[in-house]
Amino acid sequence: MTVFNNPHMLGFDHFERILDRAVKASAEGYPPYNIEQTGENDICITLAVAGFSMDDLSVSVEDNQLVFRGKQVDDIGERIFIHRGIAARQFQRAFVLAEGIDVVGATLDNGLLNVDLHREVPEPEIKTIKIQSGKTKAQTIDMDSDS
Repeated sequence: MTVFNNPHMLGFDHFERILDRAVKASAEGYPPYNIEQTGENDICITLAVAGFSMDDLSVSVEDNQLVFRGKQVDDIGERIFIHRGIAARQFQRAFVLAEGIDVVGATLDNGLLNVDLHREVPEPEIKTIKIQSGKTKAQTIDMDSDS
């Protein structure tokens, strides 16, 4: 039983699904990645994708998840390997994005796929509530007619 199955936590099944996907994605070790803070509100995720071309890779945002996919075209028929230590395997890696995080761009440079993210920090919204008297309108009218 998870915390989201608690009867006091109604409507949180969406969060439970996101957490389940995040746990499954983090269990995989390929490809390796770094997450770097590049500014006060900026982050860069770097995946090591040596051997993949730009056509082999895709980056998308799906249900508040940043999803990386890679699939190489297998050209084994054209090559004869004496030893094959670099596997041409496909991958999928996902990161859950918090509210307000936007993908700025992606670049592929020397086998590293860099995706830049920016978190927009909204100005705090301050709302002033007018305090009214505890008397109702009916009480105010009755008091006016007595005079």
